[in-house]
Amino acid sequence: MASDLGSRTVPLRVPLEDGRRALDEALDALVSTGDLPDLDLLEPSRCRGWSRLEVLVHVRTGLEEMLGGCVSPSEATPDHDAASYWREGPGSQSSDDDTVAAILWTRRTASAYRRPRGAWEHLVATTGSVRSATALIGDSPVDFQGQVLAAGDFLATWAVELAVHHLDLDVAGPPPPPAALRIARATVEALLGTPLDEAIADVDAVLLGSARRRPTPQERHLLGPLADAMPVL
Repeated sequence: MASDLGSRTVPLRVPLEDGRRALDEALDALVSTGDLPDLDLLEPSRCRGWSRLEVLVHVRTGLEEMLGGCVSPSEATPDHDAASYWREGPGSQSSDDDTVAAILWTRRTASAYRRPRGAWEHLVATTGSVRSATALIGDSPVDFQGQVLAAGDFLATWAVELAVHHLDLDVAGPPPPPAALRIARATVEALLGTPLDEAIADVDAVLLGSARRRPTPQERHLLGPLADAMPVL
């Protein structure tokens, strides 16, 4: 989920413990959104084309893939950081056909559950495995999806992923935790190549940067030319 902004992207590097803390808190927050009723899980999410159920399935399958990265240390020098990952990672240059195929694959996977709550239970179990794995990650770079990232950057990308999809669920209760939102905002700013106006809240920066909604007239005024560069995630 990204837009090519060419050379405007600036590096974003996240210390290991900052990335670990942000990810742990994002996992806690996602789980604390609660076990929604089955019918609520079938409601549309903020993510175009997906229900809340399908968002949960996408997050769970992503976290399972992430576990592979947790056990794939690399001796190579990192060639991507917490921002450039989004420009060149899988899906960053997806065609419409690729996007539709991914949406339909997730729908088919979600339909395999007898009840929507089964997807929630599966996700909660997966988060436990992720916690155990990320607690053991050291300072070695990580080889993931054809990229080599510093360990802190690797964890930070997943804190951002969880923050965005937490917002996709659009449920009552607290937003994603501040640490994850700060990194998500910093990612949007790095991809844009410049900081956003401080009057734009972190949640709004992430929603705008991930195409979850369009800017209001006031936000468009604050963004100026950057409004046309959105989304970047």
